[in-house]
Amino acid sequence: MGILIGVLISVIVAALFVVILMLFKSSGPKKHKEGKLSESLQKRGSSAVVKELEKKLMHDPHNVEALSDLGKVFFDSKNWEKVWAVYKNLYSLAPVHSDIKISFCTRRMGIAAYELGKYDEAINALLLSGKEDPESFDTNYYLGLSFYCKEVYDKAVVCFRKCKILNPENPDCFLYLGMSFFMARKYKECLPYLKHVLDLQPDNKELLFNIAVAMSEVGLNDKALKIFVHLRPDPQYGAMSCLEAGKMHERLKDYDSAIKDYEIALKLQGVPDQILVQIKYHIANDYIATNNIPKGLSVLKQLQSTHPGYKDVDTLVLRYQELNQNQNLQMYLFSGTSDFVALCRKFITAYYPDGFVKVEDVNVISECVEIICYVESSKWEAKQMFRFYRTQTVIGDIYIREFHSKMRDAKCDNGTCVTMGSFSESAHKYIEGRPLDLIEKDQLSTVLKKINMFS
Repeated sequence: MGILIGVLISVIVAALFVVILMLFKSSGPKKHKEGKLSESLQKRGSSAVVKELEKKLMHDPHNVEALSDLGKVFFDSKNWEKVWAVYKNLYSLAPVHSDIKISFCTRRMGIAAYELGKYDEAINALLLSGKEDPESFDTNYYLGLSFYCKEVYDKAVVCFRKCKILNPENPDCFLYLGMSFFMARKYKECLPYLKHVLDLQPDNKELLFNIAVAMSEVGLNDKALKIFVHLRPDPQYGAMSCLEAGKMHERLKDYDSAIKDYEIALKLQGVPDQILVQIKYHIANDYIATNNIPKGLSVLKQLQSTHPGYKDVDTLVLRYQELNQNQNLQMYLFSGTSDFVALCRKFITAYYPDGFVKVEDVNVISECVEIICYVESSKWEAKQMFRFYRTQTVIGDIYIREFHSKMRDAKCDNGTCVTMGSFSESAHKYIEGRPLDLIEKDQLSTVLKKINMFS
């Protein structure tokens, strides 16, 4: 019986101890869940809550509970300036208030700074938050966004990769991870993430355009070109897509398709000036490449007047104005092989107006045409070798040395090199004392004006 009474007394004492402990806890300071207002405050309007909390802070500026509630109200209403100020104040009080959670304060400071465009402050605050709580999705996400806006894409990639681990289904993680790779010019790495987001957002034209750019950079040219062509009518991304498609067609030497791309762009409304000027420059050169010099020259003159000094427009206008007035010069540059050879033969005849020219051999090679002929006049006769270059660049002495060697092997008395461009100073020095002549653009143009291709 005595043992039973002893056990009952022990049970009663233990129960009393538990009750006293619970009463003690309930009488202590109340702690709110992170980011949530107390139930009594949630029932009131935000303006009434702010007034009440500000009244409390007038009497006690270091009232942690009031500051926390005020920060939550401002955060929910996205008043970022005040969010930054309140949580910065709380962070300064953290050393003497153990119930202030540093990771939470610095996270909200960082989010507010990001929303205010203060990316350096955001990064500093969020790095502090990450040290305390490295597994927070919001901390890593906003830190990644801040690095992205600062164009520190390699660090943004690290943050968004962590976000993807923490929340594998979040589409924003895929989007910003892909775009961070894209902006860092890591085009192969960006494609899987951007394609994943496109599956979720099939109408996202910006995403589609970026995917096409990435594809073109990694050699998936056919797929990229299809996307650019598809986007050509789009009011926002059409002009840029036309420009990219046109450049791709130019690389394939499909100038007619490139012209079609650019003509579509010129019909669009509101094309940014920096895009429009590029389109006009390209279409002018493509018109010229298809031997439509008057149209190309007209566009070049428009550019010259609206954007003086743009690229080599001034030089091109001078060059093609002359070409536009000299049909034979156009033929020299742009005609097919048979017409070009016929023009070269006519050139030799016009070059020796008092002689009789008999062509012995014509050799068409990749960069030029060579003609060996006999020329007879009343006072002399000679075996001559001519080489005609269509290039408009500077030809160096190495080519003239090789031509001289070939001329001697063919047992020719003299040699003449003709170009639409010019010869280097070393080339002119090399021919001194040798039976060689160099004919550059101006002299070529003069002779071509004398030729009637239809006679």
